[in-house]
Order: sequence, then structure tokens, then C-alpha cells
Amino acid sequence: MSRDPVYDAIVIGSGPNGLAAAIELARAHKSVLVVEAASTIGGGCRSAELTLPGFVHDVCSAIHPLAVASPFMSSLPLEEHGLDMIHPGLPLAHPLDDGTAVVLDRSVEETANGLVDDAAAYRGLMGPLVRRAGDLVGDVLGPLRLPRHPLVLARFGLGAVRSTSGFAKAKFDGPRAKALFAGIAAHSMMSLGRPLTAAYGLMLGVIAHWAGWPIPKGGSQSIVDAMAAYLRSLGGVITTGTEVTSVEELPSSRAVLFDLGPQQVARIAGEQLPSSYRRRLRKFRYGMGVFKLDLALDGPIPWKAEACMQAGTLHLGGTLEEIAASEDEILRGVPPRRPYVLLAQQSLFDDSRAPAGKHTVWAYCHVPNGSTVDMTEPIEDQIERFAPGFRDKVVARNTITAAEYETYNANYIGGDINGGVQDLRQLFTRPVARVSPYTTPNRRLYICSSSTPPGGGVHGMCGYFAARAALRRAF
Repeated sequence: MSRDPVYDAIVIGSGPNGLAAAIELARAHKSVLVVEAASTIGGGCRSAELTLPGFVHDVCSAIHPLAVASPFMSSLPLEEHGLDMIHPGLPLAHPLDDGTAVVLDRSVEETANGLVDDAAAYRGLMGPLVRRAGDLVGDVLGPLRLPRHPLVLARFGLGAVRSTSGFAKAKFDGPRAKALFAGIAAHSMMSLGRPLTAAYGLMLGVIAHWAGWPIPKGGSQSIVDAMAAYLRSLGGVITTGTEVTSVEELPSSRAVLFDLGPQQVARIAGEQLPSSYRRRLRKFRYGMGVFKLDLALDGPIPWKAEACMQAGTLHLGGTLEEIAASEDEILRGVPPRRPYVLLAQQSLFDDSRAPAGKHTVWAYCHVPNGSTVDMTEPIEDQIERFAPGFRDKVVARNTITAAEYETYNANYIGGDINGGVQDLRQLFTRPVARVSPYTTPNRRLYICSSSTPPGGGVHGMCGYFAARAALRRAF
């Protein structure tokens, strides 16, 4: 690449966090270049025809509660640049073997009514948090810092620090509420017996009630396309098909921001970072991988529970105990026999995803990091369990193993789409323990990927905080 023109800042990687960092810098009237190795922008937010022509599948992320809850993302005029977020009738359904489904409705009251003996407990738990959701999200989505709303954060934190299994069993009596909470908390990609996993069940549940779990019309690609259009309107420049192997290849700039994982940062920055810091980056811990299954169907999934037809997202795994056992198998290095499956059926609510009368299914399960095992049959068994006759609807399949995910996106080490383990040891110290985790010992270099707080998800907050750090230190 040419050394000219000179930019104020260069962002390597065009995932949501890279684009968020670029936008925040451009809004501060800095000249910004985004450099992407792939032929299309997006990182974990791409969409493509993975099975058959006319069937649009999300390659990684599919449902986007954090995109509408994020203080940064909600500050962007993305609707003006083509983004249309669709809210299904229900954010979530969790089918059970008795032919019913426990559902999460936008209304706390309606959700509680479906939990039988645990209605009052659920109301008492979620009601106060949902009423203060905006304050809570603002304090939680970011680095460790003094909270603006300590009382609501304390209410959240009392349960959040606990394990999912311990918290759910203490809070709820019946299997329906326990299963619902476990399915949400399992997004943590950790053993449900580990501390802090309850935080994921609480936060994602609160956001479901407060902001919803919406689907981007046309595919997740539309989120980053809208971000890119807004960035260009601010004067930002984006190039694709250019892999950066060393910062020395880049045009001169006052700041370089990496929407990359710690290993890639250490390699590309090279001797511009102290060897001791690079060693710490290489010690960063990664978690479970995922196996992804995309399906083209000739009709909707025939769920036994009618409520499932109203939900954009489904959690398939049965009871709390079953889900916990499945996640624990993975930590022993064993692909789960009856996996906890996350499933999205976007085409029920977005007719741009498939030809008329046809449908798409997006599904994945957790697997050991780096696994090459094909989990198609176990995933389909779980769908068939709650929707007999489902397999008769399948006309095409596409699979991505955990190992293949790393080939698709170098940030997904071993198929870990969360940017690293988010446990007590590494939640706020990712990727390295520093007062500002987005900074490095080199005042020119910053990290804005999901390997910084608050971690995985399409929320742009990692990019926002990294950009603010760069504006303080480099300009």
C-alpha cells in the first residue's frame, strides 16, 4: 500500500467494532481509513446464499438484542442508511417435551403468567431490572469503572455473580422458569456451574423485555452495510481485499486500531509492542467453539408448540439439567450427544430471506474449541424432538465446523465467536489487565475487537471505547 495519503487513524478489520471505532473517530472530525482483508466488510455480521440461490443465511450473528440496546448503536442514524430491524411476535421460545413451550414475551407480566408457580418470583426478579434497563445497560456494557447508577447495578450484581445452576435453583421452583433462564444464560459459552454465568441470563433477559431480540431485514449484513454508509457520509474510507501482515505496510497515521484478536495484534504489531506485552497477549484464553448448520426448507418448521411459530429465536435443549450437562461435556473435550441448540427462523418474519413459500433456518451448538466434528445429526435430532417431521422439510444444508470458522475469520480462534472466555478472570481484563484495556504500551496502537470489554455481540461498544481512548492519548 502507498504511504499516502496520511490519515489520522487507520482501523484494521471491518466488523461492527471496527466500524464503530471508525465512526466515533470520524464524528470527532478525524480522517479514517478502514482496511479489510476479505472481499466484503462485516466480520461476524455477514450474510450470504450458503445453501441455494435465493436463500439468504447469516454466516455468524443472526439475532441482535445488543444492536438495539447498545448506547452507541442507538446513537447512530442507521435507519437513514437502510437498516430495518424486525421484531418477531415473541423474542424467544423454549420448547419442552410435554408439547408446550415456555416463552419470553416483551411483557414481563405475560412471561411470568406462563411460569405457573414461579410467576411471582419472575416478576420480582425481572420487573425492577427492566424498569431501569437503560441505566443498567449503560453501566454494564463497557470496561470496569465507577457506575453511574450503583443501586440498580448492585441489584443486578447480587444475582449476576452467581452460577446459572445455583441461581436458577435458588430463585425458581418449577422446571419451566429454570429451563428458560438456563437457555438464555447458556449464551455465555461456559459451564452453567461457573460463577458469573447468571449475568448472561439476567442481562439478555432484561434486554429481551426492554428492547427485544430483533432480526435485521435482509440479513445481518444490513447492519454493517448501514454502518459503512454512515461512515462514508462522514468522510471515512473503506478498502477491502487488503490483508495487513505488518503495521509497517500501512500509510502513516497518528493511531492504528485493531479489530482483531490478541494473537493477530501481537503478530501484526510486532516489535512496535514490547515483548512482555506480546507474551501476555499470546496467553489470552479462548473458550468453546461452535458448529453451525444452515438449512433451506420447503416450508416452516412443524413445531409441536404453536407458540414457537411466533418466536424469532428458539433454545432447544430441554431442562436446566440437560443444558448444563451438555455444556459440561464440552469442557471435558467431548462433543455433546444432546446439544443445547440456538435456532433462528428469520424467514418467518422477513420474506426477503427465502423464495415465496420457502424458509431458512440458522442453528448452532457449542463444541470443544477447534473441533472438526460434524454435529448435523445431533442438531437435527434436537429440532425433530420438538418438531416431528422437520427433516422432511429440508431441501439443502450448509455446515461450518469450529475449525472452519477460524479459517473463515481469523478472530474466531478454534471457533470461539465470543472473542475469548468471559469469566471472572478475563471479563474486565481482556485482553490484558490495564487501566484502559483498549490501550497498549504504544500510544499509537489500540485494540477495539470483542477481545476487549464488554466482549462478544454486535453492540459496537468495544469500538466506541477504543476510539475514545485513542482520541485522549493520540490526538
